[in-house]
Amino acid sequence: MLDAELAHEREYVAGLYTRLDELREEKLRQLEQVRRSTAMGTHQMRSERDAFAALYENRLAQLNAVDDKLAFGRLDLDSGETRYIGRIGLSTEDLQQLMVDWRAPEAGTFYQATAFERQGVRRRRHLILSGRDVKAIEDDVLDSQMLVEGTSLQGEGALLAALNSKRTGRMSDIVGTIQAEQDRIIRAPLSGALVVQGGPGTGKTAVALHRAAYLLYTHRDRLKSAGVLLVGPSSSFMKYIERVLPSLGETGVVMASVGRLMPGIVGAAGEDPEVAEIKGRLLMADVIRNAVANRQRIPAQDTKLDVEGTTLLLTQRQVRRARDKARATGKPHNEARLTFVRILLRELTEQLTEHIESAGFGNTADRAYLAEDVRQAREVRIALNLAWMPMTAQKLVAEMFSKPAILDASAPMLSAGERELLRRGTDSAWTEADVPLLDEAAELLGEQDATGGRNQAEHEAQRRRDIANAERAIDNMTQAMADSGVDGILTAEDLADHNAVQENRLTPADRALTDRTWAFGHIVVDEAQELSAMQWRLLVRRCPVKSFTIVGDIAQTSSSSGAGSWQQALAPFVGERWQLEELTVNYRTPSQIAEAAVRMANAAGQRVSAPKAVREGLWDPVIDRVTADALLSKLVEVVPAEMAAIDGGLLAVITPRSQVRAAADALRSVYGRRIGHGAGSIEQDIVVMDPHEAKGLEFDGVIIVEPSALLSGNAGRVGDLYVSMTRPTQRLRLITSTALPAGIEG
Repeated sequence: MLDAELAHEREYVAGLYTRLDELREEKLRQLEQVRRSTAMGTHQMRSERDAFAALYENRLAQLNAVDDKLAFGRLDLDSGETRYIGRIGLSTEDLQQLMVDWRAPEAGTFYQATAFERQGVRRRRHLILSGRDVKAIEDDVLDSQMLVEGTSLQGEGALLAALNSKRTGRMSDIVGTIQAEQDRIIRAPLSGALVVQGGPGTGKTAVALHRAAYLLYTHRDRLKSAGVLLVGPSSSFMKYIERVLPSLGETGVVMASVGRLMPGIVGAAGEDPEVAEIKGRLLMADVIRNAVANRQRIPAQDTKLDVEGTTLLLTQRQVRRARDKARATGKPHNEARLTFVRILLRELTEQLTEHIESAGFGNTADRAYLAEDVRQAREVRIALNLAWMPMTAQKLVAEMFSKPAILDASAPMLSAGERELLRRGTDSAWTEADVPLLDEAAELLGEQDATGGRNQAEHEAQRRRDIANAERAIDNMTQAMADSGVDGILTAEDLADHNAVQENRLTPADRALTDRTWAFGHIVVDEAQELSAMQWRLLVRRCPVKSFTIVGDIAQTSSSSGAGSWQQALAPFVGERWQLEELTVNYRTPSQIAEAAVRMANAAGQRVSAPKAVREGLWDPVIDRVTADALLSKLVEVVPAEMAAIDGGLLAVITPRSQVRAAADALRSVYGRRIGHGAGSIEQDIVVMDPHEAKGLEFDGVIIVEPSALLSGNAGRVGDLYVSMTRPTQRLRLITSTALPAGIEG
């Protein structure tokens, strides 16, 4: 019977792949035909051609990305229907359904049905594929009558098989093994802020990624223009997860680490915790606002200006009045400067005109040239720039931190010691903690116009085009705001301010990467417990409708500016409009290791959630006690045994940041190019990193060097050591030269 069933599934799945190949060939022909078409005709015809090309390219990318394990499930229903579940939906040319997309409502029972609540399902079958071939099948029989009829359960369990598989350096999707509590969260409504709290190994990241794919499928009309942003804790993490969404049929999600949320800036990790904590405070928004306002200066005294040999007087009163009028426009600094300059140029021109006319009584010659003389006069340009200098965000923040007088004037609410901590050189590299400050400055400064003003008619014409385009999308966005409980009315002008429409083929994801003012329809945040208040402020600015999926574990907070509770993190931005869901099962970490990590955290005074581990490992944590000068030699000594134990898997060595280079060099002298960083790969199967870089990643085995340093080196938080201990899927080893933190040994 099993052989016959397996043969049947192989034949059916082969048919699915045949249909997939047919669709690929069809889209490829259509794309080639569009590309061969000329660029002649009207602007509308060229736009339509480009739109079709982009459509076919996106569909081809989707069809190519789902080739691996295209189908993974089958449902046998009470109605007699057999329903196959896969990565995308497939139909015949005459629209006969061959396979249901896992995100479709009809597929929900594949994840939700149980023997106690069958939901019309008699049998759930898992298809185990290798390449395009069905290697095995596993049946969950939910209808007891089928057991009476002779149907039996097959296989070791798709979930356990996936959990025991070797890590490859890239995260795999869990679409075939999503569990019921995960599926409930993935399919939760779009509106508002959903917080997914879960301990290590509960699949938070997988849930977040599958939810992003589900939302794009279910709310395509609402999200396809605005897009979805996925934010992670590090570049290593983003590389680790980069293949998951394409494998789920989605290629348009914008993915960025927290250090890359400002176009053109790559914020480095590793800032001093005290400095990062100060920069993360919400009051830094006031500091930046003060810094901008302080660049709108009243001169200490009236100023004499030479214009073509004539002396003009720029008074404090004139500058103050022009400044007040410019501020009253409510425009950003650089845009309001145009008003400021226009007022003073007019007044200085009137003053020059009076001088000329008083010297040449009765002369009625045209004086229009005088305005240009005033505008071009060097002393006038210097005086106006000193009073109201056009600025970039980078220049404003860099000068604020490098010039004590500017910082003192901008941040009187900080102590002298705190201001001293913030000071640095003008050529210092930008950090992750700087990115929200730069974004705040860019918001207050607006676009810099170095020429003194663009053609106003052209600007207004473009503005009208932007608003006209925005009006087409306004209904969906307004509904999204209503669903999210956001007060106020979203106008076409508001939307045009966020999403300036560009007449090119770029997708929303492409444009959003380079447009700081882009407004996303939804944002997914992973390791969200690490975000500072200023980073949350940046994200809320990126999503005015406040539609979020927020994933994290408060117990794993290691950042000095991170949250102590979800209420503390979210209340300033969404009030009480957020909902908490919790994941309770640990799928990653063997029970012996998970229990040791929880005991350690509790002994250090940190209450942590203790999700139930679904499996017991083969080993308890292994502990090596050595002298301080023998740490690295011991590390090199034990690596062969660890690699043998995990049998071709990935091994991570996690050390304090200060020891990463030394540990990597020691191992590289033996293993050469096999030593890597980040999530690793098939070629680099031994990686060396600090706890920050390890966040969100998982490995077959982990060696922690000097665990007590990870516990004591971060302002008393246990997050670094807790995170490090919960990364392995098989085996944990600790090498220590000091007393081991309490609780680890039971």
